Amino acid sequence: MRAIEFTDYGPAADVVRVAEVPEPHAGAGQIRIAVRASGLSAGEVRIRSGEMRAAVTPEFPYRTGFDAAGVVDEIGEGVTGVAMGDEVFGWTTMAARGANADFDVLAAWAAKPSAWGWEESGGAAGAVESATRVLDRLAVGAGHTVLIQGAAGGVGTVAVQLAAARGATVIGTAGERNHEFLRSLGAVPTTYGTGLAERIHALAPSGVDAVFDCAGGALPDLVAIAGDAARVVTIADTTAAAHGVHLSHGAPSDETGKTVGTADPLAVHALALAVKLADEGRLRIPVAAAFPLTEAAAAHELSESRHARGKIVLVN
Repeated sequence: MRAIEFTDYGPAADVVRVAEVPEPHAGAGQIRIAVRASGLSAGEVRIRSGEMRAAVTPEFPYRTGFDAAGVVDEIGEGVTGVAMGDEVFGWTTMAARGANADFDVLAAWAAKPSAWGWEESGGAAGAVESATRVLDRLAVGAGHTVLIQGAAGGVGTVAVQLAAARGATVIGTAGERNHEFLRSLGAVPTTYGTGLAERIHALAPSGVDAVFDCAGGALPDLVAIAGDAARVVTIADTTAAAHGVHLSHGAPSDETGKTVGTADPLAVHALALAVKLADEGRLRIPVAAAFPLTEAAAAHELSESRHARGKIVLVN
């Protein structure tokens, strides 16, 4: 089957390739899907570029993709509640990855919402999990005010909607061209960069309860806005420890999906919540662009541009 991998650090055009690899098969507690669409991981783009060298030491070739959607074609031992031919979305194990492929084994999944097409579903699980994991850690709830830095990206757009669904007031940073888009998702928009603290104070005179950083590069300002580094969580800034900020990433897992290591446990409950909100018309997955597997390098380049509004996906 075809699968996307990168062979070394370097420019996407030089190291991202479509490889022919053996098909995976569902083990106990897993299902396999014929993939219709899968998400491009911004974190894996940063790994490939070398930006994450201090935090992640990859083995090459590095198989990519964490979340996908497709049609069930294998069911592992002990799995109930799903049938051959069902349309589902979900994620594979952190150890296996490989969702950017023709077939993928899922360790966690849910039925594909009827309101979402394949592109939305293929890019949903990772963003929903990341957003839920961080909002849970920050204990965002009704009556809170949360600042989401980088609110127009793949995770940010989902975090805005999930925070709003919890009853929070959401302030989101993005370029001006995305402000009306953020309003449509339920956020009060503002620009990032110089003067951010003053703009946030004008929008939230009583302060913010939590800050979710999806962009990186502004932690000193975000800590000052929050008033306490413990009220800031980033998924994008590897300098977090130097600022006393928690860098949240999904816990690695073994081939059975069991969590290992000390990273944050995956928010598995996010999948059922996403289905509920999607069915109610309260959660959509904005897709910035969809590329065929053969154009994965171009998808990486778009991600690196930081101009993608929403999720970038690969389609089969």
